[in-house]
Amino acid sequence: MADSKEKLFADFTAPTRQEWRDKIEVDLKGADYEKKMVWRTNEGFSMQPFYRKEDVDQLATVNALPGEFPYVRGNKKDNNQWFVRQNIEIGALDGSPIEIARAQNAKALDILNKGVNSLGFRVPGDQCNKEYLAALLDGICADCVELNFRTCQRHCVELAEALVAYFTEKGYDLSKLEGSINYDPISKMLKKGKDTTPALQFAKPLIEALAQLPQYRCINVNADLLNNAGAYVYQELGYALAWGGEYLDELVEAGVPAEEAARRIKFNFGISGVYFMEIAKFRAARMLWAEIVKQYLAPYNPPVGDEKSGCQTPPAGGPWGAAKMRVNATTSSYNLTLFDSYVNMLRTQTETMSAAIANVDSIVVTPFDVPYEQPTEFAERIARNQQLLLKEECHFDKLVDVSGGSYFVEELTVAIAQQAWKLFLAVEEEGGFLAAAKAGKIQEAINSTDAARHTNVGKRKEFLLGTNQFPNFTEKSEGKRPISLTPCPSPKERGVDTCCGGEATESNHAPLLGRGDGGEALARLTGTRLASDFETLRLTTEKAAKQPIAFMLTIGNLAMRQARAQFSCNFLAAAGYKVVDNLGFPTVEEGVEAAVKAGADIVVLCSSDDEYADYGVPAFEALKAADPKAIFIIAGAPACSEDLKAAGIENFIHVRVDQLKTLRELNAKLGI
Repeated sequence: MADSKEKLFADFTAPTRQEWRDKIEVDLKGADYEKKMVWRTNEGFSMQPFYRKEDVDQLATVNALPGEFPYVRGNKKDNNQWFVRQNIEIGALDGSPIEIARAQNAKALDILNKGVNSLGFRVPGDQCNKEYLAALLDGICADCVELNFRTCQRHCVELAEALVAYFTEKGYDLSKLEGSINYDPISKMLKKGKDTTPALQFAKPLIEALAQLPQYRCINVNADLLNNAGAYVYQELGYALAWGGEYLDELVEAGVPAEEAARRIKFNFGISGVYFMEIAKFRAARMLWAEIVKQYLAPYNPPVGDEKSGCQTPPAGGPWGAAKMRVNATTSSYNLTLFDSYVNMLRTQTETMSAAIANVDSIVVTPFDVPYEQPTEFAERIARNQQLLLKEECHFDKLVDVSGGSYFVEELTVAIAQQAWKLFLAVEEEGGFLAAAKAGKIQEAINSTDAARHTNVGKRKEFLLGTNQFPNFTEKSEGKRPISLTPCPSPKERGVDTCCGGEATESNHAPLLGRGDGGEALARLTGTRLASDFETLRLTTEKAAKQPIAFMLTIGNLAMRQARAQFSCNFLAAAGYKVVDNLGFPTVEEGVEAAVKAGADIVVLCSSDDEYADYGVPAFEALKAADPKAIFIIAGAPACSEDLKAAGIENFIHVRVDQLKTLRELNAKLGI
């Protein structure tokens, strides 16, 4: 029986790579293979449409095991449990700090009963004491949940001391408590353009203050800030590694043992919408960080291995556990939208799946309504349940690196790692992340990427469902307005002291870091959500005295007129125009008559390229005679375009035009 199983496929010859290629080219029917099938990523490398076993046999990642150095396949061997985290956000409240702490506590206790096992709190800088913590954490079992805290950078040490005192007084086994304090002066430098170098002096005292809480991470790399500013995947990862390396250098030079320093660092990444890219990013991140930490630990704990092969692998366990990257992943707010906002749930769900499959340590799902309001209870419940769905119904918490061995994911992991490593080395050669941030080079690179991505969205080279592609034709904003970079509420309203002043970010209401760090003004990250330009356009259209009507004058070839009418409806509805499609007209005169009767402000001729030579000029002249103010558009880029332009036709829409620019020009012509 065993022999028959082994010979089951013996009569089948495995197709060669060329045979697969030949078959694909036959199916392409003459289309260019490189243009149609090869994925040219924004990260600067290309991915093939298929891979074979021999492609990945040479990759080191396939030889790794879960829970073992370099942790590319995850930090755990037998499960994929992650913390379901929710950051406690409450609206502006009046009252004393203790009353505000109790309000946060009440919300925390409520959501702990709804599946959350990791909490994020914001502690006012002048309230880092046991009394405030007692009100904030009342009834919360600190040894059952992960607790994460933010406060002003110059008060982090006070908070750490207060936590140790509070937990000790409560009788907890401090060695078992898990959590973090978000100390990251560099993020303020990037976000607010302030030199926070003096605040780095608190790093070592903070670690010393948390000596009795060995599982508390306190040095944070908030790379999600880069993600939400528009960074490409390789930029977020490459800069995050340099950022973490900067903190390692600072700590080691300050006298903190390398192992202790590495164990105190936590990475906060964003999760963008490119599904497989994000899976590969987290795998690559763990692998590269482990190699970086290895260089710090090797002088004290030499690796072992085969001298002949040159393979040097750290032994399992012991100090090498410090090379494990601790990752909290938050779904991106960069791609969330105000219009068709329920589509945001689809975005955050796939992003959450990417992070879960990639075996991160904790996940925060951004509520779908964040672009335009303080998240509602409904939105927060949906966000929690998105993770619980993956755990309780899909059993993602039982899968350890399910993507491991996938030819595509393994290739993608290595490709991202290579690009991120090049960026990491480039930053190191320029003097490190801190020097690059102070020189504004990090900010300049990310802002440049953000600008390029906004341009790509405007040209529909990057799609945003419900925004520049397949918008909801009938949706109105109903009073929703985007949350922009505006001053925060007063300290009293927010329950914080004056060192927490500043701006509220458009994307995620991120808590702000402390003032009083001194230093000169620096460049800052300026990225806004990808949909913001289209949202501004659409909101402007809504304010018009009359909603513009775009009428599809469909005529001629049935397949072409339907396809172009659908394209044109989607194209123009993105500006908030009312689009009117039609089944077709026997003559252009009848089509124009119907358009004028419908009160059309824009008439789009939809037909085939060949027929535009016959229909274009007559339709244009008929409309000009019937309603000189109406705008005439040809849907497509026919060969006879120059002849049509010579006749006075100015407007053409097709896949190669800049959609955002065209819609703005149409609004200007409409007097909007």
